[in-house]
Amino acid sequence: MISRLSSRRGRILAVCAAPVVALLATTVLAPLPYSVAQPGITVDVLGASDGEPVITVTEADGDGRESEGRLLMTTIAATSPDATVRVADVVDGWFETDRAVMPRDAVYPVGGDVEEIREHNAAQMRKSQNAAVRAALKQLRLTPDDVDVRLRLADVGGPSAGLLFALGIVDKVAGDGPGGGLTGGRTIAGTGTINADGEVGAVGGVPLKTQAAKRDGATVFLVPRAECAAARAELPEGLRLVPVSTLSGAVEALKSLQNGGRVPTC
Repeated sequence: MISRLSSRRGRILAVCAAPVVALLATTVLAPLPYSVAQPGITVDVLGASDGEPVITVTEADGDGRESEGRLLMTTIAATSPDATVRVADVVDGWFETDRAVMPRDAVYPVGGDVEEIREHNAAQMRKSQNAAVRAALKQLRLTPDDVDVRLRLADVGGPSAGLLFALGIVDKVAGDGPGGGLTGGRTIAGTGTINADGEVGAVGGVPLKTQAAKRDGATVFLVPRAECAAARAELPEGLRLVPVSTLSGAVEALKSLQNGGRVPTC
């Protein structure tokens, strides 16, 4: 009697477990609505990209000043919007400090077609560049009649380089004022959107961008003030965070770094 009951119970458990196993297998193999991101490239906006200057300034009385040091815009590299991300990829991303699992909609908020997303990101970059030029000229109290600014950067999309573009323009035109550059010869990195009034906005992916900055030699990272906590979470050793909320605040912070003045911290 006991052996028969045990045998019957075993068959019941086996039958009940089969759908669960199938469900787990389906879950493991099914694509998920996530992207896996890692630190991306950095680009020195004071230098060149693909052999072309990122920023070219032509003033009424000649070309802009030569810059020293580096201003690195930072990026993240994410899986393509049409890539298949499964449970194993998500789990690996959660346990790796140089990776992040992000909702696909947060990385690619518009459209599902790769070409559509590429065009959207390119449009966002153009909009960011236009805003950066306007914000920088406002900071410098100049008009397009006084100075012509051209920005070139291929294969990078989105709006998050706005702050660095604007700082690069200010550096190329005026530097720190007394004749030096804004960087003081340092390698300074950062991220942040910008609007025409010089207001700096949040971008996302900051912990990965700080890793890219440290990897490429930066010692200072300019971060949108609203993302200080995210930046501190996995901050690489030896990288100093400087929170900013406006272009003018970023310019003053960089000047203070050189002269030993008060510099905001996260």
